[in-house]
Amino acid sequence: MAHKKGEARHLETLDRDLSRISYLELATTYTSRPLVGPSVSLFFVVLAGLAAALFFGHDSNSLIVIIAACLGAYMALNIGANDVANNMGPAVGANALSLGGAIAIAAIFESAGALIAGGDVVLTVAKGIIDPTSMGTTQVFIWAMMAALLSAALWVNLATWLGAPVSTTHSIVGGVMGAGIAAAGFAAVNWGTMAKIAASWVISPVLGGLIAALFLWLIKARIIYRDDKIAAARTWVPVLIGIMAGAFAAYLALKGLNKVLKIDLPMAVLIGMIAGTLIWLIMIPIIRRQSQGLENRNKSLKVLFGIPLVVSAALLSFAHGANDVANAVGPLAAIVQTSQSGDFMATVTIPFWVMLIGAFGISFGLFLFGPKLIRMVGSQITKLNPMRAYCVALSAAFTVILASWLGLPVSSTHIAVGAVFGVGLFREWYTERRILTARKPWPNRSDFAPEERRRRKLVRRSHFMTIVAAWLFTVPAAAVLSGMIFYIILSFSNFG
Repeated sequence: MAHKKGEARHLETLDRDLSRISYLELATTYTSRPLVGPSVSLFFVVLAGLAAALFFGHDSNSLIVIIAACLGAYMALNIGANDVANNMGPAVGANALSLGGAIAIAAIFESAGALIAGGDVVLTVAKGIIDPTSMGTTQVFIWAMMAALLSAALWVNLATWLGAPVSTTHSIVGGVMGAGIAAAGFAAVNWGTMAKIAASWVISPVLGGLIAALFLWLIKARIIYRDDKIAAARTWVPVLIGIMAGAFAAYLALKGLNKVLKIDLPMAVLIGMIAGTLIWLIMIPIIRRQSQGLENRNKSLKVLFGIPLVVSAALLSFAHGANDVANAVGPLAAIVQTSQSGDFMATVTIPFWVMLIGAFGISFGLFLFGPKLIRMVGSQITKLNPMRAYCVALSAAFTVILASWLGLPVSSTHIAVGAVFGVGLFREWYTERRILTARKPWPNRSDFAPEERRRRKLVRRSHFMTIVAAWLFTVPAAAVLSGMIFYIILSFSNFG
């Protein structure tokens, strides 16, 4: 008996010890989790530097190229963490995709877009913003590109930490402008180009919001508020999918394939019209089969928009990878070309190993740090369902095409976030309008208590102010930071 009691006490002691070990393992896992992202990121940055050392060779400028490769990798990580959320956030917020599925799809299509259709000419941004001849020497040009790259990466990193989606294009533009001013004065800047970029701060989100609200109005008027929703959906969903297909075909032709094959706007529109018509005809029998047996309620309609929304998110990621990878590797490729040839006026082609750094960096950044911004765009601004998220995706494609036709520079980040706000604000207006015009004697707007009116708001105003402030500060903040970094680099080089 005493032996059994002793054995029982021994087992209790063992259980307590094992429990302590389990708690210790759990605590260790919890405390080490925040270190995983920075550790993997640091490993990738070091790997990029090793790749530069391997492919560039050994000469007097090899150290400069290695440092630039590390900075390019750091910028690519930040693009993945911040910019990609705009494409995947609505699909995740609408529950059409899980967070893991969104990250997997985005990683594949962002990398494919960067490697297949990534830009060839990478000095365009530098030549469009500053006059390269004002740089004077090759060394000054290299320092300016390094300062621009580092300042843009630091600003995007800070914005991601604050939970604000910002334009990586505007960040690199601000970096180039600041370094150009520090190197050659204000006269070196093309202020006409900068004025257009500043105008896009307003044009991009407003256009995106209006177009998204217009499509949501169409869906509500023609499908949701019809007596027979399923019959209306059989007519209009194929049309909407055809519009989406046409818009994305034109979008990809302009923003992605244009880097491989020269396509002007009329040709892109023609490609879009042909693709849209074909997809519309194909989807008519498919939607008819999908809608069989569905109940006549809004929840049933979400099923019909789920797959098109996932496809649109994948296509947006492909186009984004093709278009925005140059924000990370463009200045890097310019430094590589200048270091090899000594001529910073020449048109530069991105080497394949540089493109790999950009493509994999975007994917790693999304995987490690993207969930925070994906949740922000997808669910913390306003509530999205597949139909509303579909309007956001359509708006992104249409706004880019319309802006290209008008010759206006726009930001994909500003368009997508503006479209999310547009959907939410339209729902606020539409809901209150239906209440006030209903047959029942609802109270007037002024009769609502302040608490009740705040409760009816469908868009979180605090996020609106944070995001707008981040947008307004992006170019000047990146410019000031770039100028400071340029002076620091120059002082160290002169000292050395």
